[in-house]
Amino acid sequence: MRPRSLALASALAVLPLTAASLCATAAYAAPQANVSAARVALPNTVTPAVAHSQKQGDVPAAQQISVAVSLKLRNTAELDTFLAALSNPKSPQFGKYLTPAQFTARFGPTQADVAQVRSYLEEQGLKVTSVSANRQVVNASGTNEQIAKAFGTHESRYVDKLENKAFFANDDAASIPASLSGVVQGVSGLNNKTVRTTRIAKPQNAAQHATPSGFGPAQYNGAYNLNKMGTDGSGTTVALWEFDGYSSSNLTTYDGQFGLTGPAVQTVSVDGASYDSKPGEGQGEVELDSEIVRGVAPKAQQLVYEAPNSDQGEIDMAAKIVSDNKASVISISWGSCEPDTTASSMTAIDNTFKQAAAQGISIFSASGDDGSRDCTRSTSGSSVKAVDFPASSPHNTGVGGTNLKVSGSTYSSESAWSTAGGGVSTQFSKPSWQTGTNVTGTMRTVPDVSSNADPNSGFAIYTQGTSSAGWQVYGGTSAAAPLWSGYAALFNQKAKAAGQAALGEASPKLYSVANSSNYSSAFHDVSTGSNQDFPAKAGYDQVTGWGTPVADQLSNALLGGGSGTTPPPSGGCTTSQLLANQGFESGNTGWTASSGVITTDSGEAAHSGSYKAWLDGYGSAHTDSLSQTVSIPAGCKASFSFWLHVDTAETGSTAYDKLTVQANSTTVATYSNADAASGYVQKTIDLSAFAGQTVTLKFTGTEDSSLQTSFVIDDTALNIS
Repeated sequence: MRPRSLALASALAVLPLTAASLCATAAYAAPQANVSAARVALPNTVTPAVAHSQKQGDVPAAQQISVAVSLKLRNTAELDTFLAALSNPKSPQFGKYLTPAQFTARFGPTQADVAQVRSYLEEQGLKVTSVSANRQVVNASGTNEQIAKAFGTHESRYVDKLENKAFFANDDAASIPASLSGVVQGVSGLNNKTVRTTRIAKPQNAAQHATPSGFGPAQYNGAYNLNKMGTDGSGTTVALWEFDGYSSSNLTTYDGQFGLTGPAVQTVSVDGASYDSKPGEGQGEVELDSEIVRGVAPKAQQLVYEAPNSDQGEIDMAAKIVSDNKASVISISWGSCEPDTTASSMTAIDNTFKQAAAQGISIFSASGDDGSRDCTRSTSGSSVKAVDFPASSPHNTGVGGTNLKVSGSTYSSESAWSTAGGGVSTQFSKPSWQTGTNVTGTMRTVPDVSSNADPNSGFAIYTQGTSSAGWQVYGGTSAAAPLWSGYAALFNQKAKAAGQAALGEASPKLYSVANSSNYSSAFHDVSTGSNQDFPAKAGYDQVTGWGTPVADQLSNALLGGGSGTTPPPSGGCTTSQLLANQGFESGNTGWTASSGVITTDSGEAAHSGSYKAWLDGYGSAHTDSLSQTVSIPAGCKASFSFWLHVDTAETGSTAYDKLTVQANSTTVATYSNADAASGYVQKTIDLSAFAGQTVTLKFTGTEDSSLQTSFVIDDTALNIS
């Protein structure tokens, strides 16, 4: 008999870190002992600027450094399947968004993961300053000496001669004990080089105006039929993603000029950031974002999230927005070119964007104002084809730019803005939904959609601060992103009134409309003009995406009013998987099980991941059960599969210990100790006869009074077609 422990192995156990002693002097030697067989490197944790900059010496050992340790998501294959179903109008899961707690239970790091990371950091002398509510980020601070010990790094002082900027950075990739490699995604904050910049563009010879000059709400709302939506944003909330502050009086002046009324804008501080009492150079960006959203959706609540301008600040802001779950739309007008951004930080942000998608939050990001050479004003330079992050994340909608011409407040024509950001990502693969005319290659392309951004057809913005005064004309994809965010607020109000789900992750649905017969009525297809490397074309292009909105017709298509997308059917058989928590990696979520059945106990291996369902195995009279209830749509073919490992101390072919599988009261399969094998075997059962029914799938393991038999189940699925 193999003894079985009912106690889980301690999740807090970590390997001790052996490190060469570090001097607490102004300079120090790299802790060579930190790089050993017991440690693993964290790839993509060095800022690309190191390769282009001149080293000036060591960072003092006593200098304080703050880091964000990003934790991995769980059940990522299941998450990808779930997100695809959320955006598929024919799926039973269409629009059935999760709460933050539900997302974290199914896909987020566990409490044990957080405790393990916290324990390790504190053992190294670091102070854990906070843990994000979604458990994806553990923030810690300490001296450079302590950071070096914890992450096997050597911090140096550098100068970027192109930007004439001094910064510190780790010379080589961070590393962690191998025991943490399954939990930790990356570490950010080891450099202070990467910052996000605004995507504002101004006309040449820009000047202050005594009265508004440029497009006001009547012009852009009329041109894009936003004024035909029949909604004003009431009951919706838009989060503005900012690294600076604003003056409430400037926003009030804008509202008063155009007769706009709505909820007062509110600030949400992240990591103690407080810019509003003394906004900096980015004030115009924040006020541009707010005023455009107000102009499109005046009654929408605006929450201005303000964070320190750093990798850590951005990661913490993303985690807070999705954990707060107050906004159904996020507008982002700050970015940095992919080649100059630490890849592990981009991954951490994209993971949070996945949570946003699961919760039904739309994200619109400016694609940049340097065309297809997004690094023109930064380290990598204008010779590099590059796109902007976070617009390049496949879990948000990248917004490009155009030059809009109107007749009064009526749409006249549009062409691509010559420096609208667009091109091919080097960080993210092309998502499955990114298809259609002119969509080629294997990597994510940007943008997805566009709107007016050329400063020569710019917007009237009121901003009065350190670098501007009074009425200005602003353009840039910084204006295009909040315009689309305002549209999403209008749509969500309309969808709620129609009893339908919020827009959520917008791109899959926008591409569905663009690839349907509704395209020509729902979008202005912009086919003239270019940026440096890509021309605008009929259909999709890497300057304007699918084009600009015809808001009322686009909304009708998204709500199922045309031949494009349709509302979710009450029946039907779109290919999908119906079981929750298929591999048990979210513990008991979705399942009803006897105590101790769903476990990480090392006595039996999982087929994949860490968790499995282990029934029986005690060597005494015992019964365990495991079940989940699911509805199978009428008319579907249904196939129930699972991986089964039978491990027994019994001998011979007599069935002493049994596992029965039931669909409601019908026994559909039976296994016993006689089915023992050295590994897992996949079992498949046809449940098509249960189509149109709500079915409880139940495993029952029954063991006699002697000689154990363990029935171990993993990686279940109920596939319909």
